[in-house]
Amino acid sequence: MIQPPADLSCRLCRTSGGEPFYQDNRDYFRCPVCRLVFVPPDQFLSPHKEKAEYDQHNNSSDDPHYRRFLRRLLDPLSECLAPNSYGLDFGSGPGPTLSVMLAEAGHNMEIFDPFYAPKNEVLQQQYDFITATEVLEHLHHPGRELDQLWGCLKPGGLLGIMTKRVIDQQAFSRWHY
Repeated sequence: MIQPPADLSCRLCRTSGGEPFYQDNRDYFRCPVCRLVFVPPDQFLSPHKEKAEYDQHNNSSDDPHYRRFLRRLLDPLSECLAPNSYGLDFGSGPGPTLSVMLAEAGHNMEIFDPFYAPKNEVLQQQYDFITATEVLEHLHHPGRELDQLWGCLKPGGLLGIMTKRVIDQQAFSRWHY
């Protein structure tokens, strides 16, 4: 059984400790309060290895299957947006697609990605909405980074998040990076 480091705390709610959840080449713990599954900081991938993993993604705005996948967030979000809303696609990846689809729908978009579009100035602006698709599971400090995103929303703004939920250890073993 994995033993948590003495100084382990949840990366989201900062609760001390964590319950052993899963182990492969890294140790995964689950927060007993918010249920986030996370790895200890000393097991984070280096930025070089992390980018190498993302470089393997083959996402393109020309791919109809990828577009259909993204519609799971786009469609319900679009129902809530005023015409010509101003948005940020946070974690846009190597082939920004959701931002392209939202622009095609008449919205004004900015993108941010720490590897492919590291434009920190866009994180100093205010938005009507922010999207984060398949991003939250990659954040090293999700509590801090979500606080930053909340701060970028105008009053009444929307934060659209899409990520796979952790159902159980068996499903997790086939899903995580």
